[in-house]
Amino acid sequence: MKFRYSLEVLAVLAIVAFCALFLFIQSAVPGAEFAGSDNVGSNLIGELSGRSLESFTPLVPQWEPPSGEIEACLFALQAAIGGILVGGVFGYWLGQKNKA
Repeated sequence: MKFRYSLEVLAVLAIVAFCALFLFIQSAVPGAEFAGSDNVGSNLIGELSGRSLESFTPLVPQWEPPSGEIEACLFALQAAIGGILVGGVFGYWLGQKNKA
């Protein structure tokens, strides 16, 4: 009997293994810092330009949402619109492929 969902099971196992690996690394290295891309990028700009980070002024946002909930809602809306567009393009391609 051939196992039908072998690729899906392997994908789930790989995801669980990566999560376990990252949790192990985080707990095994007590003084490690996991900085985000904003911090790493700012530090790299400072290094390459030879100036301190105090002289670096990033762009000022033109509008700030009144609360964190509205900001999260706008981010989710942006992700949903992007997902709809990507899904529409892939659906169109798949429809064209099956049509021929």
